Amino acid sequence: MTEINKMLSREDALHLLKVSGCSEKVISHCITVADVALEIASKLKVNGKDVDIELVEIGGLLHDIGRAKSHGIDHALAGVDIAKENNLEPRIMEIIKRHIGAGITREEAKKIGLPDEDYMPVTLEQKIVAHADNLVMGTERISLDRCLRKMQEKHVNIESIERVKVLAEEIGIY
Repeated sequence: MTEINKMLSREDALHLLKVSGCSEKVISHCITVADVALEIASKLKVNGKDVDIELVEIGGLLHDIGRAKSHGIDHALAGVDIAKENNLEPRIMEIIKRHIGAGITREEAKKIGLPDEDYMPVTLEQKIVAHADNLVMGTERISLDRCLRKMQEKHVNIESIERVKVLAEEIGIY
């Protein structure tokens, strides 16, 4: 891609996932997350919310692009690096950076070894993609209750679990 900050098409985003080295499993997950995010965004738009549907779709497709390099919590940062290398729009980079769970606070980031930054979703589009990702396990759409149970089973801290609940309530679509 030569033009800086150009919004990708769905086909371009899928191609970028492939050439970046994402597995078919990761790509399938990203497609499902993007589809769920589009469904959520469309419902919100019908209800009068100002949401950038195209940004939600491309952000949903690329949210896990960093899994081409890492399957750890740092995959979001690896994804931002790939996005920068490909001159992607900053709004897409921010979705990639802030999609994990319902976000990671600056304090939590320090504790888990991420750079001293805030990884909390701020914009509606960032929140939609993070929420959609919470509702997808592999390529299966799951309930919010199942998501929360899985988090508890993995011994995720209560603050993170509560943030997922609050994000779901804020979005209003489970």
